[in-house]
Amino acid sequence: MRSLYCGEVNESHVGQEVTLCGWVNRRRDLGAVIFLDLRDREGIVQVVYDPDFPDVLEKANTLRNEFCVQVKGKVRARPDGQVNKDMATGAIEVLGLELTILNKSAPLPLDSNQKNSEEQRLKYRYLDLRRPEMTERMRFRAKVTSAVRSSLESQGFLDIETPILTAATPEGARDYLVPSRTHKGQFFALPQSPQLFKQLLMMSGMERYYQIVKCFRDEDLRADRQPEFTQIDIETSFMSSDQVMEVTETMIRSLFQELLNVDLGEFPRMPYSEAMTRFGSDKPDLRNPLEIVDVADILKDVEFKVFSGPANDEKGRVAVICVPGGAAKFSRKGIDELTKFVGIYGAKGMPWLKVNDINAGLEGLQSPILKFLTEDAVKTLLARTNAKTGDIIFFGSDTYNVVTESLGALRLKIGEDLELLQGEWKPLWVVDFPMFEEVDGHMHAIHHPFTAPTNLTATELEANPVGALSDAYDMVLNGCELGGGSVRIHNQDMQAAVFRILGISDEEAQEKFGFLLEALQYGAPPHAGLAFGLDRLVMLMTGASSIRDVMAFPKTTTAACPLTNAPGHANPAQLKELGIACLEKESDTDEKAE
Repeated sequence: MRSLYCGEVNESHVGQEVTLCGWVNRRRDLGAVIFLDLRDREGIVQVVYDPDFPDVLEKANTLRNEFCVQVKGKVRARPDGQVNKDMATGAIEVLGLELTILNKSAPLPLDSNQKNSEEQRLKYRYLDLRRPEMTERMRFRAKVTSAVRSSLESQGFLDIETPILTAATPEGARDYLVPSRTHKGQFFALPQSPQLFKQLLMMSGMERYYQIVKCFRDEDLRADRQPEFTQIDIETSFMSSDQVMEVTETMIRSLFQELLNVDLGEFPRMPYSEAMTRFGSDKPDLRNPLEIVDVADILKDVEFKVFSGPANDEKGRVAVICVPGGAAKFSRKGIDELTKFVGIYGAKGMPWLKVNDINAGLEGLQSPILKFLTEDAVKTLLARTNAKTGDIIFFGSDTYNVVTESLGALRLKIGEDLELLQGEWKPLWVVDFPMFEEVDGHMHAIHHPFTAPTNLTATELEANPVGALSDAYDMVLNGCELGGGSVRIHNQDMQAAVFRILGISDEEAQEKFGFLLEALQYGAPPHAGLAFGLDRLVMLMTGASSIRDVMAFPKTTTAACPLTNAPGHANPAQLKELGIACLEKESDTDEKAE
């Protein structure tokens, strides 16, 4: 039906007749002449209808936005002074000779000026996706997946599918369950990741596996989370963590070079402990120059218990952030707002100190807590933070976790509010994660229970699980975790030791992971892998503010689909066949009782 796409028409086609198909992006009626902006997925071209072809001009007069049409015409150069440098096709136009209306459009439910709520955009997603901005994101996403496949397959990786209907795996979120009709009362789980299957593929001798795969997690949502999302899933045999990082870093660097013409350079590596100490996050945004500085040793002996208490507690932390030039930028009201902000993370307050004149000693400082600090402590504090005239210092003093989380969040907020971010792209690897964390007396795996420890035997691991480091690694870019992975446990004794540390009994381990434990008995090779969040990667590369803007048909923040009205009620006959009964809400029952 077409000879080429709208966005492909250029000066080389001048004098040629072309056939185009697409949608009316805009129509301008100048009386004797009608200008039409015709749009398809490749771009927009201007079509002109003039009085020399009255029948076609009359038909063009009936067109409205989003009519689907076929246009036949002759390409001509635009007159001098009318070239549109903002359009890829701005040097030419098409003189309309024939016009076929393929389908009319009803009045649009979306505002053409894009003053639409996200709910409206998702309800009429097929119209929202017609916008050039959204079309380009879908095209870019396709380029990313194509480049990923090309990169991995050139290195011998095999694209292998894994089951969607499977058993539950311990990934840290609730599972989406699917009832079984043939096994009443039993359920499949949609995979939170193909973790166990990709390990089994390594035990099957596949050696290098990848898959661009749908994963499902029933968890609270936010801008970069969806109940169903897409992973670039990678697993290898006989490769160390360094080798896995090298392969995947090369892939990401080539993606940015090929699609954005950006050289990310070599990725630095940073231990988890350093990331938390300096930045208060295991995915630090290195574009932000602000850092957290520990000052507990300076304030251990001051009379101010707010500082000296945590400073002398092994589970406490006292730290500061020095904001260059911040003294004049934060009024008392602004400081109060920041204090409320850190309160979200458990901080009970936020002492501050303004450096009005660094050369005036204590007289050049301003703070409600200054009277509680010794002159020596202040001098050491200013020296350690490298404070200058005009700076402001914010304090955090509480338990280690509260101070780390609150100052980490404060660092990000101030960096964005004051526009301190430097550089466009700042990648890194975060490594040497703790193997476990203790919560309410129970041990939990930081990554997942199949992650191998670094240079420890099973006996050594059980002797000191809190001090163990995992052979795990996360790729971080601009404060976002692009992907994470680890060397896997390939030894049955080590896997059993990890299960014991986590409080998983032998019976529970056999019930949930018996097939994996059995597979470990038959010459399982050393293996390691990594999974990238494709949606998050594309979001960053396109500059979108949410992963919903790079997914064709995403869910809302309440995990609903306005387009299809999902989730919905099941047919009673279906429920009966599945052996499922739906309970009424307590409120409904109470109302009936009344």
